[in-house]
Amino acid sequence: MNLLADRVVLVSGGTQGVGAAVVRAALRQGATVAFSGRRAEAGESLAAQLRDAGGEVTFVQADVSDPAQATASVQRVVECYGRIDGLVNAAGLTTRGTLLDTTPELFDAHVAANLRGPFFTMQATVRDLVRRGEPGAIVNVITMSAHGGQPYLAPYVASKAGLVGLTRNAAYAHRFDRIRINGLNIGWTETEGEDAIQRRFHGADDRWRAEAAARLPMGRLGQVDEIADMVVFLLSDRSGVVTGSVIDWDQTVPGAHD
Repeated sequence: MNLLADRVVLVSGGTQGVGAAVVRAALRQGATVAFSGRRAEAGESLAAQLRDAGGEVTFVQADVSDPAQATASVQRVVECYGRIDGLVNAAGLTTRGTLLDTTPELFDAHVAANLRGPFFTMQATVRDLVRRGEPGAIVNVITMSAHGGQPYLAPYVASKAGLVGLTRNAAYAHRFDRIRINGLNIGWTETEGEDAIQRRFHGADDRWRAEAAARLPMGRLGQVDEIADMVVFLLSDRSGVVTGSVIDWDQTVPGAHD
């Protein structure tokens, strides 16, 4: 459908999981795509695969928890392509911690990756759009846990709930600049990162996916390609004038109970 034809889009955390799925979906819909990540080898390998398949893609090594690198990742895109039209913040940290055992270092790491990083990639993107007087779209990948979450996700929830507020604040501030900013609260999703987390923190084995799926209403975990399609829709003009929305992309209903 070429929903993103002639758009230049940056995806943070694009080397794996949801971010990598968004990169592929944006390319399929006609975008020129840059994606960032900390791991140079993984990023360059994925970029080479996508270029071999005909995609216009660039990998930018960046750790968005560092504000200078977050800003520089956007500047690199503008240097390469002359502009940036869309941004997806998919990078994030999901390590565990409760209110009682979270250290200041762990708390700061979550805020840096999940809130401060998106703040400064958004800042740099909006600056370029405002400078050029052009419309644009930003999508922040957030989490259903921003509604409250599990006890072992205390610093994660704090940082992601902050991103919900930031999404709405920035959307309101720049609505007359025609910059649409939305968020997606994703639920339990099957990714490489989630597999590692389940094994590291919850003692999971190879059966965890099937066991998890059996407990869910739809009988399966969310899939990254489904999320990526929703992100592309929000980036595109097909989502109309929608801005400041944080959409629950999940099979649970917050606040409802028997």
